[in-house]
Amino acid sequence: MSLHSEYFDGVYAEGDDPFGLSTSWYEDRKYSITMASLPQRRYRRALEPGCSIGVLTQRLAERCDSLVSTDVVDPPLRLARTRVESEDVRFVKWSLTENWNVVDPDAAAFDLVVLSEVGYYLDERDLRRSMDTAAAHLEPGGTLLAVHWRHPVADYPLTGDQVHGVIADTDGLSRLGGYVDEDLILEVFTASNERPQSIAQSEGLA
Repeated sequence: MSLHSEYFDGVYAEGDDPFGLSTSWYEDRKYSITMASLPQRRYRRALEPGCSIGVLTQRLAERCDSLVSTDVVDPPLRLARTRVESEDVRFVKWSLTENWNVVDPDAAAFDLVVLSEVGYYLDERDLRRSMDTAAAHLEPGGTLLAVHWRHPVADYPLTGDQVHGVIADTDGLSRLGGYVDEDLILEVFTASNERPQSIAQSEGLA
């Protein structure tokens, strides 16, 4: 069963930064790998579900003209708004399982969706539905980046590897590349049913 807002109310009752996102070297390194893995220098319109307290949001905002960042409970969103004071970033209380009209009211499509440590809070059915919808809200050639913790967590419906298996099965997404070690898996997908060009190929270098 997917985890809902009641679960995260309990998590954030333990403190402002229960995951250590602003203090852990593991997290800082992961965010650096994430940003370095984005295949485009700049994005027009991005979505970041599960932004928590906005540590990654702060970095994404530097690469995006417009960014929608979401979470399912209020406490982390309040901290994220304080951390990232930008008219180009919109914070919304929202879950991947909810209606996408909330985050995409104009049906304008995103050219970047970043799923950082959010997929395994959903069960497989909800995740498959959410990924189908995410692919439908990506413009052709847009980027979907997913990065997740690989070690099992008793509370989570899925492991990171299982999440990435579901994403890889999503129609309309093609894998561009990625990084994996014992702790994390990161993969980059392009909104296309054809094999995407590499970054060097897209610049005429290969």
